This record gives sequence, C-alpha cells and structure tokens, in this order.
Amino acid sequence: MSERVITPRSRGFLFLDSHPAGCARLVEEMWRAVPAPEHVPDTAPVALVVGSSAGYGLAATIAGLARAGIRGIGVCFEKAPTERRTATAGWYRTAAIAELALRHGQEMVFLNGDAFSDAMKDQVADVLRERFGRLDHLVYSVAAPRRTDPDTGAAHTSVLKPIGEAYRTKTLVFDGAGTPEVKVVETAPAEGDDVEQTVAVMGGADWERWVDHLADHGLLADGFTTAALSYIGSPLTDGIYRQGTIGAAKSHLEATARTLDERLHKLVGGRAVTSVNGAAVTQSSTAIPGIALYVGLLRGALGEGMVPPIAQLADLWDQLTGVRPLDVDEDGRVRLDSWELNSAVQAAVTERWETATTETINHLADLEWFHAEVQRLYGFAVPGVDYTAPTDTQIPWPDTTS
Repeated sequence: MSERVITPRSRGFLFLDSHPAGCARLVEEMWRAVPAPEHVPDTAPVALVVGSSAGYGLAATIAGLARAGIRGIGVCFEKAPTERRTATAGWYRTAAIAELALRHGQEMVFLNGDAFSDAMKDQVADVLRERFGRLDHLVYSVAAPRRTDPDTGAAHTSVLKPIGEAYRTKTLVFDGAGTPEVKVVETAPAEGDDVEQTVAVMGGADWERWVDHLADHGLLADGFTTAALSYIGSPLTDGIYRQGTIGAAKSHLEATARTLDERLHKLVGGRAVTSVNGAAVTQSSTAIPGIALYVGLLRGALGEGMVPPIAQLADLWDQLTGVRPLDVDEDGRVRLDSWELNSAVQAAVTERWETATTETINHLADLEWFHAEVQRLYGFAVPGVDYTAPTDTQIPWPDTTS
C-alpha cells in the first residue's frame, strides 16, 4: 500500500521525507501567483531549464510556462520513492508541474539525471530534434556538491569556505522542539585546491558546455538567449558567500557569461547573461552559515515587501522573451535584487543583525514565516493540505513519450 500519513522529520534544515500532496499544492500556488502574460507569442518559445525542480530553477520553470508560454525540456536530478522513503520533494514537484502544463495544453518534457554529463546533453539534443526544433532560451540553475568532468573523468567537490582567513558569523539554528537560537560559528578558510574545486563545480564550465553542445548540434535558434541564475547578497554575508569559495565560482560564472555573450552575438545574434536574484529560502541557501539568520531578519524588516522567486523569474522571462529589453548593469548582469540591496533595507537589516541574540530574535526576525518556508521546501506547512490524511507516495515520473 503506497498511501500513508507523512509527518515532518528533520535534522536541522534537512527533512527526511517529503509530502506529495503538499508539493503539488505548492506548485499550484506558485503557478497562480505568476502575473498574467502581457504578450502571448504567436508561436510558443522553446526553452530548456537545467535545474528545473528546486529553488530558482523551479520558479523559472513555472514562470516560464505560466508567463512566457514556453514549451520544452526541464532537467533535474531527483530520487524516486522506495518502499521505506518518499521521493525527494523535487520529484513530486516535477510531477505536479507536468500535470499543470498538460492541463494548460503546454508540452513540457522532464528528464531526470546528471545535468553535468554529456549523456544528458545528448538526450536533450535528441528530444529537441525529435519534438521541439531549435532552442530559443536556456535557463541554467544548478547548485550541486559534486561534478565529474566529462573530459577528464576527475571528480570535483565544492565547499562553503571563506578565502584567506577563518570566518566568524552569527547563525540561526532550531533545536528539536523548534526553539530558535542565535549562535556564533567559525568556518575554517579554504585550503589546497578548495577554490579550484568549487569553481569547477559551480562556476560557468558546465553552462558553457551546454551552450557549446547545443550549438555544435545546430540547435540554437536565431536570437537565442541564455541566463545563468546567480546571487550576490548582503555585505553581512560577504565573508562566507561573495568573498568566499562560492563567490569565486559566481565570478567565474559571470566571466563565462561575457565570453558566451560575445560568441552568441556572432553565432546567432544571441545573448548570454547572469541573472542576480534576491534572497529566498531554498534548500541550498539554508546550508550556508549566516544565511538563515539574514533571510529571517530581511523578512522581519520587509514583511510582504520581499519579492518572491516566482515574481523575480516572471520579470526575467519578460526580458529573455523580449516583452521588455534586457536590463543589465555595467557587468552584464540582470539585477533582480535591487529591492534587497536597497541602502535603506540593508541599513534596517544590519541594525537588526547587530542586536540579534537568542533572547531578541523572535522580535527581530519573522521566524514563523521562515520556519514555514523551510517546511514548504518539502511539501509541509502548505495551506489547504490535510496532513492527517494518508497520501499516495508512489507518484510516477512524468511520461516523456506522450
């Protein structure tokens, strides 16, 4: 029997199971939150989203379907359900997106596997040739701990470390009862080839390989645009993020964008950009020391003024599809984070950060919202879902042949 009652069990911010009905309801919520299209194209643009099942890649997929009317392919890496464990949340979210796309008459194929591999790139190229034709847009949103280089076979591992010296920061943790605590943690600096390893995983190498692979197969349409999703963040988190190993990878990603932009302009009159998104609660971000505290305080300062990922990605799709011109800064980056990095907002968050302690945190941060957002990543705390009722865990992967 595949139906059972699923209750949230977690180790810190990592949940051991996910809730299929909650994941499906969350996807529906996100779809409904997308602003109605300002322009309906005569022909649906063909798009590829690499990293389509979680975080900003999830938002890119849903916003692309609901706002830009895309058809095409989503690539992700998710685990199927077993007799003992549920599938990953991304598995259930993908099934729900596929169902919504079908309901709206849009053709979207989802492929599950290693996005870093050439085998997956070959599979995508085959599906494009057989079902969609040339590609109009590629959104790249991959956050992974490891990557195997297809050329050398070398395995690279990313790390979250500062560069140069140890980094001490406040961070937010919850005990088993959900009680918040503000602690100070220290992270040792990068050593050996930590920076190079992280850049190899999270820099621009794989994004560039995707573009080159599809170009070599003649699958880029005239005017093709591509965006890799990125983050800069607050000075409060600079030491572990933008000035750390992850920041080195992001700098490589931006340099790759400039190289690709020049190449695509000559090849198909195309564009390549990085899209700098604003802060959000994601499965990746909660692993970074200090980020949970920062996002909770940001929500405490802004409330409903925080711009959710789905709204940011709707804005990006408008720019990629030409509803509005691409609006880039002097480094060629689309900036969707201006609401977060506004000087008045940062001053308010900094003031809260400096006075944040275990005793004061409940008054400074919106912890109820933050805790719910973490649970929602796994399909829990979604309004309208009866968590006392059994739910089917054996949801199949969307059919790729229909």
